[in-house]
Amino acid sequence: MNAQSRSVTLIGAPLEEGSGRRGAAMGPAALRIAGVDQTLIDLGHDVADIGDLSVVPAMDLPNHPKAHNLRIVGAFTRALESSVYDVAAAGRFPLILGGDHSLSMGSVSGMARYAASKERPLFVLWLDAHADFNSPATSPSGNIHGMPVAFFCGEADFAEILPKDRPFVDPKNVFQVGIRSVDAREREEIHEHGVNVFDMRAIDEQGIGAIMREILAVVAKANGLLHVSLDLDFLDPDIAPGVGTTVPGGATFREAHLVMEMLSDSGLVSSLDLVELNPFLDDRGKSARILVELTASLFGRRIFDRPTRAA
Repeated sequence: MNAQSRSVTLIGAPLEEGSGRRGAAMGPAALRIAGVDQTLIDLGHDVADIGDLSVVPAMDLPNHPKAHNLRIVGAFTRALESSVYDVAAAGRFPLILGGDHSLSMGSVSGMARYAASKERPLFVLWLDAHADFNSPATSPSGNIHGMPVAFFCGEADFAEILPKDRPFVDPKNVFQVGIRSVDAREREEIHEHGVNVFDMRAIDEQGIGAIMREILAVVAKANGLLHVSLDLDFLDPDIAPGVGTTVPGGATFREAHLVMEMLSDSGLVSSLDLVELNPFLDDRGKSARILVELTASLFGRRIFDRPTRAA
């Protein structure tokens, strides 16, 4: 996906129940206020906003003692899986405005079903401080936003939120970049299943450009679709404070933009999550604006095209 015009559909997912604190439900509104739609329109893209998904708790699901708020998270998972699949099948680019990271259980599952319908593999680029490969059996907190990768890889033991015979993502097709907070059991699970992890030490030693070239070459060789899931805490909290799970030592502004520009140049990206923005914790919209700027880079804008603004 380079600077050519794309048809983009915005899907709001005001989900906060997967995390341990309130506020992420305001993320979609903050991203709209920060101008995500107009920014893409100004870049020449066709943008449709279908609004926020509205769900009621899925009462067929149990109350799970180690997967908090499963009924509401499960309802969002089902709604997102269906909505993302429908948007992709209509030839449009699903851009999900979150919401906490449990929403990726639905968005990635929807793209996995779409990729399977096209007989192409789905790859996932997970830009995050956390690996999110816990399950109810391994999670120290029981917060579902720490479980989505294990879920869409078929390795998290939930009640039947989605059909058991649905397409899963091969863990070896998951690339996690920016990782710097992993639970002990989670580390073992990641190693056992072959998830590709590039932590902050790897970024420091190899450089973000070399890592992205390696990832994109694998996806291109396989003729894969690439889903990008961008958690705000991928960035250093000094840059983007509006997140409930801050971990020091994250990606810099320049590194994050380089990732997005290389993704744009590759033409491989088929869908995008923007997650874990908590406007209640933000500094006057700073984090929301940064997420919109990064999205603009993914859709063809370059840093050197941006006018210098006064501080």
